[in-house]
Amino acid sequence: MSAQCETTAKRAAGAPLGVFERYLTLWVALCIVAGIALGQAWPALFQAVARLEVAQVNLPVGLLIWVMIIPMLLKVDFGALPQVRRHVRGIAVTVAVNWLVKPFSMALLAWLFVRQLFAPWLPSDQLDSYVAGLILLAAAPCTAMVFVWSRLSGGDPLFTLSQVALNDTIMVFAFAPIVALLLGLASITVPWDTLLFSVGLYIVAPVLLAQAWRRARLRRGGEAALQATLAWLGPASIAALLLTLVLLFGFQGEQILRQPLVIALLAVPIIIQVVFNSALAYGLNRYVGEAHCVAAPSALIGASNFFELAVATAISLFGFESGAALATVVGVLIEVPLMLAVVAVVNRTRDWYERGRQVAAAG
Repeated sequence: MSAQCETTAKRAAGAPLGVFERYLTLWVALCIVAGIALGQAWPALFQAVARLEVAQVNLPVGLLIWVMIIPMLLKVDFGALPQVRRHVRGIAVTVAVNWLVKPFSMALLAWLFVRQLFAPWLPSDQLDSYVAGLILLAAAPCTAMVFVWSRLSGGDPLFTLSQVALNDTIMVFAFAPIVALLLGLASITVPWDTLLFSVGLYIVAPVLLAQAWRRARLRRGGEAALQATLAWLGPASIAALLLTLVLLFGFQGEQILRQPLVIALLAVPIIIQVVFNSALAYGLNRYVGEAHCVAAPSALIGASNFFELAVATAISLFGFESGAALATVVGVLIEVPLMLAVVAVVNRTRDWYERGRQVAAAG
């Protein structure tokens, strides 16, 4: 193992998951139960929330999404972008998997499973919406949780930070065209103005606000002030995510009670996509001779999804009660156990990886 990877591995060994991250699947499951129960008990309240819209954007959800996303973006230092030169091969692999493979492989899996194999067991009027939700889920790489996965796998923090900063920059320009292209290929009509408005509202504006806030905190109090801000924003971000899920399942409750198999069926293409893309990124990094502490976060970034953006965009484009919104939430439900499984695999195969990398580097 390289000295660089030894250092990051030691740092990761003492950095366990927090309570929220460790039990995210449990919290989501509780939100499902609470949302369905509340939606059945007070349907008028949820309908009133749904009517609070401006330009096809639900105001309560828009506010909640901002509270979710901004703390994540505060962690991103775009000044790390020049660091991409240190690991050109690893960066190239991750960018290729994130933007040239993952969205298109998910579109193929969505067509295969939703429109073909599972169609008889899914509501026929929601098939297109489910496909759209799965595409939205895969169209943008993870921004926040990937720092946790990288830490647990002994990932190089500078690589992870520079990769996330680069992905966020690409996302501003590539998210809308990729979504529009894949939904168009799937014969799903999406108004460009709504899609671009969603990008501006949920990507561009939060990035600008978060970076301005970050610079202000660093200028006035340094890193300590920034960490203090993140400390009190963290619980608010978590609460916003859970409340958004309660609202979503309040609207989806009737459909889920009628079709409880839907969530399990939608999980299948998501699981396959994560396994495929993480293995592809991991294998390609080994082939080009990158260190394990770069390959591990590369595999994790290549597999994980920016589900907060997917949820927000699905609601804006298709509405609270759509299959698209439900499909994106399934991604939230299975994110943690899936990514922890990927972390376990890359950690256990470290020696195997390094032997092959050294052979590749020598060749």
